[in-house]
Amino acid sequence: MSKEKSRSIRVNKGDVSRRGFLKNSVVAAMGTLIGAPIVFSENVRANMLPLPFQQGDPLKDLGKDPALIVLNDRPWNIETPPHLLDDEITPADKMFVRNNGLLPKETDAGTWTLSIDGEAVKRKKSYTLQELKDKFPHYSYQLVLECGGNGRAEFNPPAKGNQWRLGAIHCARWTGVRLKDVLNDVGITDKAKYIGYYGKDIHLSGNPDKVVISRGVPIHKALEDETLIAFSLNGGPIPKLHGQPLRLVVGGWPASTSGKWLSRISVRDRVHDGPKMEAPSYSVPKFPVEPGSKVKHEDFKIIQSMPVKSLITYPKSGAMIKEGQKLEIRGHAWAGDREVKHVEYSIDFGATWKEARLSPPPNRLAWQRFQATVDFPQKGYYEVWAKATDSAGVSQPMVVPGWNPKGYLNNATHRIAVKVV
Repeated sequence: MSKEKSRSIRVNKGDVSRRGFLKNSVVAAMGTLIGAPIVFSENVRANMLPLPFQQGDPLKDLGKDPALIVLNDRPWNIETPPHLLDDEITPADKMFVRNNGLLPKETDAGTWTLSIDGEAVKRKKSYTLQELKDKFPHYSYQLVLECGGNGRAEFNPPAKGNQWRLGAIHCARWTGVRLKDVLNDVGITDKAKYIGYYGKDIHLSGNPDKVVISRGVPIHKALEDETLIAFSLNGGPIPKLHGQPLRLVVGGWPASTSGKWLSRISVRDRVHDGPKMEAPSYSVPKFPVEPGSKVKHEDFKIIQSMPVKSLITYPKSGAMIKEGQKLEIRGHAWAGDREVKHVEYSIDFGATWKEARLSPPPNRLAWQRFQATVDFPQKGYYEVWAKATDSAGVSQPMVVPGWNPKGYLNNATHRIAVKVV
């Protein structure tokens, strides 16, 4: 049933009984459009229309591809299926969303300001968005942002949090000014150890004085060329859902370090202590732990560079091909602060591996494209596995890595199903 048809029904006062129930004639019309009678139709109230007749399409309203998966709507957490991540530069409508609070009410670029403060600055300073654009050189980088909990759904026993499968990852092109240029203009002291960001997202409680999330990175990461104060995404304005009009972008580390709706950066003389910096948030045990066990807060360490990983983006899992037909596969691989050195694929459940063609990254901290032409020996069911190895010689595990209480850093090999008929 089309949405156009479903929305053609309009309920007026004459269609509603004194107790608020819809008349039989209206319910019958709804059943005709649905293509099946509405069972228990006598219980349908005017303020709780059947789902096909409810107004609104959240993904469309948010400017997202309709095939994305909504995990949560308060706050918004939206996942991208792997086959929709085939673009070399992820378009905005296919970018995953991980929010911790509600969207800001006002995001006017004309009045937006960014303040820099903290124990390790020589002087506090504030910039308008236009001043940032006019005063500092602009740079563009394609940068991997991946949620620390990407792949959480595969842990057993289950870990708390949004049950991301594999699609909390994107690699878009960001344009902005280097954070290090702004910090050099402000002046930082030799006591600088960390930076922490603050945004204008709203706490779920609605309390305007309560900070939703304020994470950060060590000063050496903050001063890298690719760490941007970004005002543009893929050549256009940053969508509101992704931090309009100003966002911190820190490639290769958990995406939670890339603060949205950026309004303040604090240069600290200590490890930043904002909300979501404390264990167990975005932290993993310092040593292996038994699955399901409790871990003391002092035994956690903060996640920094993300592990080596790969994703098959074509074809979609469940592909069917004819006997004797070759299958072209492709995907992306990335390795946090490191570069990917090679990607291999297997069709025999990891018993043997063959090398895929791997492209160099367009810039540091971007993902890399891999491709391969796969032959299958006979009819039947197969799985194509992909395994990346980084510049330090570290490879993806073939199984889910060590369990941790929050389900972070699952970088097991990606698998897709293929049937040869």
